[in-house]
Amino acid sequence: MQILKFGGTSVGSAGRIASVAALATRERGNIVVLSAMSGTTNSLVEISEYLYKGNVPGAQETLNALETKYRAVVDELFCGDSTAFARLEPSFRLIRAFFCEPFGESAEKEILAQGELMSTALMQECMSRRGIAVGMLPALDYMRTLDNGEPDMAHIGTRLRRLLADNPGCDVYLTQGYICRNSHGGIDNLKRGGSDYTASLIGAVTDADEIQIWTDIDGMHNNDPRFVPDTAPVHELHFEEAAELAYFGAKILHPSCVLPAKLHNIPVRLLNTMEPQAKGTLIFNAPPTGRIKAVAAKDNITAIKIKSGRMLLAYGFLHKVFETFENHRTAIDMMATSEVGVSVTVDNDARLEAIVDDLKEFATVTVDRDMVIIAVVGDLEWHNRGFETAVLGALSDIPVRMVSYGGSDYNISVLVRSCDKVKALKALSQHLFSNQEGA
Repeated sequence: MQILKFGGTSVGSAGRIASVAALATRERGNIVVLSAMSGTTNSLVEISEYLYKGNVPGAQETLNALETKYRAVVDELFCGDSTAFARLEPSFRLIRAFFCEPFGESAEKEILAQGELMSTALMQECMSRRGIAVGMLPALDYMRTLDNGEPDMAHIGTRLRRLLADNPGCDVYLTQGYICRNSHGGIDNLKRGGSDYTASLIGAVTDADEIQIWTDIDGMHNNDPRFVPDTAPVHELHFEEAAELAYFGAKILHPSCVLPAKLHNIPVRLLNTMEPQAKGTLIFNAPPTGRIKAVAAKDNITAIKIKSGRMLLAYGFLHKVFETFENHRTAIDMMATSEVGVSVTVDNDARLEAIVDDLKEFATVTVDRDMVIIAVVGDLEWHNRGFETAVLGALSDIPVRMVSYGGSDYNISVLVRSCDKVKALKALSQHLFSNQEGA
């Protein structure tokens, strides 16, 4: 069995829905995970924002526009047979019901769930009219999180296997990404990684042969194609390399979806819906290659330099530093230490003012905003000579605020100013990949 996840752009129009219906049924018995049609979740978020503010007319106008969009998709997909729109009407009725009720977080999550419910309803109708036997696996019947927000793997596995057993012999099985129930039974969502995470969890509990993530790009590239010309897809990545790239800015994959697949040793393949023949990227427990694979950048970083009040680091100083960030529930991305201080970076500055106030009780503090972490990822064990030299040599004309090397066997990270980001990405590509094809 394979798990095939299709993102919002892959089902973003009538033509693409039809293409996915054909693509997803080339082999029998696979599970297909769908995101909401592109733009739908943004509209549902906008509707919720209006309702929080009591602006019902604004919510109505946004919902009417969304309904018009879906009617056009249905008309095109089913050649003018508007009866298929009946499959979507329950979602639109549910959303309108909230216009007359007090609005809160639970109502918002119910509204946000409708995007995935509508995309699977459309896909089921499309496949069924083509004579494909479709088994529906409603995510709200098996996908559940614990009190701490982590997936309830035992519940997911038991309920999903039961649903599969109740629907034997189907050509394909459809389910929704992103949405779930919380430990109290309320409608919720997986937040981190959304539909990618759903696919990885399903793959883990079903012991799938492969998890395929279908998007609109032909795999993970060796640099950011939005800023760097002539990037190339990386054909093979170790799980750890993929996780590093995902965490540090490669938008094609969320880092949380790598872990379940890695723990169960299930390969993950990144493929392009628009070019299904492209090789894409295979993520697995790949053997060492002795190569640098790719570069990614993480924006909106703040650097904090914390200098001890004493000439040498006193016993307990680092403990106080880390305890301060833990108390404010703020994660650290990078860290560099010296004899008298420590520098760290964070990507969430919501509690920065309070953190700095607490740090100033035992240290002097300097803050640098508007920074970028650039991660260079590959087989970077310390005995592979010359890689760190190549990275820093590429950045010889760019001021580097911090360097992190040695904490991971797969990553060298440098911190630069946002204004130097594009220049740094291009310089790294020129120095590291100019003589390489897709790895």
